[in-house]
Amino acid sequence: MENQTKFRKVNASLGKHPNIGPFPADQFLPWTVICGVSYYLFHVLAGFSWLWTGLLAAWGISTWWVLTGSKAWRFLSKFIPTPTWGRGYGRYQRILSERSVSSGKNTEYKAVKKQ
Repeated sequence: MENQTKFRKVNASLGKHPNIGPFPADQFLPWTVICGVSYYLFHVLAGFSWLWTGLLAAWGISTWWVLTGSKAWRFLSKFIPTPTWGRGYGRYQRILSERSVSSGKNTEYKAVKKQ
């Protein structure tokens, strides 16, 4: 009786998010961008050592991870503006002309009278 009420998992990966090692896969691209920007800003332009560049990149990565977490859409959706709705009125215009709308017969020809 107890076995009938329990659900059996068909696919163990259902409901899970993809990971690259211990890190979520959707964080990989933003972290790469953060590392590249911190390298360019702090190592190339400012001339910081590799230690400081790595620490600032880690700070940027951890800040991004705290803000977005596993559901990045919750944080990033705040920056999408809401659409402005307005009423529009358009005049009806036929796509087909009067001749082609008629019963399918060509109306250019004159009707022939029966004699």
